[in-house]
Amino acid sequence: MRKAGVGLKTAWRSQITGAGLGQRLANSIRAQVYPANRPSLNAAALVWSKAPVLIGAHDTGPLIRSRNGFWLTIPTPAAGRGLRGGRITPGEWERRTGLRLRFVYRRSGASLLVAESRIDSRVRARASRSKTGRGVATVPIFLLVPQVKLAKRLDLARDAERAHDSVPGLIVAKWLSAKRPTG
Repeated sequence: MRKAGVGLKTAWRSQITGAGLGQRLANSIRAQVYPANRPSLNAAALVWSKAPVLIGAHDTGPLIRSRNGFWLTIPTPAAGRGLRGGRITPGEWERRTGLRLRFVYRRSGASLLVAESRIDSRVRARASRSKTGRGVATVPIFLLVPQVKLAKRLDLARDAERAHDSVPGLIVAKWLSAKRPTG
């Protein structure tokens, strides 16, 4: 059971990193064997994730909608990053820059939140200090979409089924190696 559990953990971790989801998310996969310190006829292996919501979302490919039914805001590179390095919200962006965002509806494609600003050397929108408005352009800061379909990147059930099917063979192989005389 230990070999089956570790094999499944390794397969899931490699699938997560292969899908481009990162090593940190892959390291959230854990394995435990019961009983831990002695052989048993009722042995079991448990493989789980410490981030089940993220793993489950990439395993099922759900449809994501906004909480209040309006828009999902997707920041462009001109928006920059949030205070804690995460995604920035439109309210946080307005407070930080002192600029107002303007809604632009587009019939086809995503609607926009734009600002009249200049772009600095790091491709971030900034307030223009020029009194004449030199260098000012209408810059898209956020894309607005009603919903997003997350791509299904993982197939964890396939690896779990393989591990489940390999258990009888692993038991027989371990039993035969234990019965072989050494000498």
